[in-house]
Amino acid sequence: MLHSGHVAFFKEASSHGDLYVGIGSDATIKELKDRKTINTEQERLYMVKAIRYVKDAFINSGSGMLDFEEDVKQLKPDIFFVNSDGYTPGKKRFCEENGIELMVSTRIPEAGLPTRSTTALRQECKIPYRIDLAGGWLDQPYVSKYSGGPVLTISIEPDYDFNNRGGMSTSSRKAAIEMWHVDIPEGDRETLAKMVFRYENPPGSPYISGSQDAIGIVMPCLNRLNYDGGYWPESIETVKDSDVLDFIEKNLWLIPLAPRDNSYDVLADTDINEANAKALAKAADECWKAINARDINAWGKACTASFNAQVAMFPNMISPHVQKAIDEYKDCVKGYKITGAGGGGYLVIINDTPIKNAIQIRIRRN
Repeated sequence: MLHSGHVAFFKEASSHGDLYVGIGSDATIKELKDRKTINTEQERLYMVKAIRYVKDAFINSGSGMLDFEEDVKQLKPDIFFVNSDGYTPGKKRFCEENGIELMVSTRIPEAGLPTRSTTALRQECKIPYRIDLAGGWLDQPYVSKYSGGPVLTISIEPDYDFNNRGGMSTSSRKAAIEMWHVDIPEGDRETLAKMVFRYENPPGSPYISGSQDAIGIVMPCLNRLNYDGGYWPESIETVKDSDVLDFIEKNLWLIPLAPRDNSYDVLADTDINEANAKALAKAADECWKAINARDINAWGKACTASFNAQVAMFPNMISPHVQKAIDEYKDCVKGYKITGAGGGGYLVIINDTPIKNAIQIRIRRN
């Protein structure tokens, strides 16, 4: 979906020298986004090559988030130029290891033209994603049977085309899209969330996706889901206070990581017991109190404590590349966690000063 934002990006990049563009293959887009491309790789290559700012273009030969590695090594560029939402710690390390300067676009639109993005052009689908802020795994009975407790979720607008297997509830969102196509219909929100949960988990499913995913997508604002040994929460508390929601939006940052590999087993080597489950429930409750009090220090501390309690039960939430990302930020931010089940996805950072090259989200409010 070529648009003026791409052309402005190419123009900005070409101001630093001869511009070579690598585009993702159709197979890579399918792998990362779990959808087909609007235009095939050959169509996209043809259009990119036709832009006067581009010296040459090619289809990246690899796969995944770093599908360009071998192509860039052969090209030996001086600068690797990316958009802010295309920045990842993995790309930064790749450039450092290969003596390449990494530059991030400032997204300067052409004078008189609006800022454009591919995701904005896809706004015909308005179904949100969700982020779990604390307590994740308590929506699974094999955890909450040891200790009941809350899972905190926020429903976020689809301003970005978040990666598949990125901990943003993409599978539940896909189920909602199959049911409703472009947006959530009118009706009781908890009933609609149950519809998504049941659709995604038909009888005989070998693994039951947690209900926090469906609830987080369908129910707007900030929600506290109180679990006590069942697949569905005993009660749901919703915060619609704009000051609280503004506080979350202002201080929450996302750093893209590689998606979790299909073969990666997060559920291996678990240590689920009463002490660990209680620690998770307590940290999630502290997180809830801190957010509602708009206490950034307490929120950051509780967020990290919740994540550590998760990892104590599910150590495979932290893969080697996830650990590298955590190590880069952990000592200079208020708090952190990984989206969803971990193993990849997005690093969630809690901080009251801007995080360079990070993404910020908008909470769906109605």
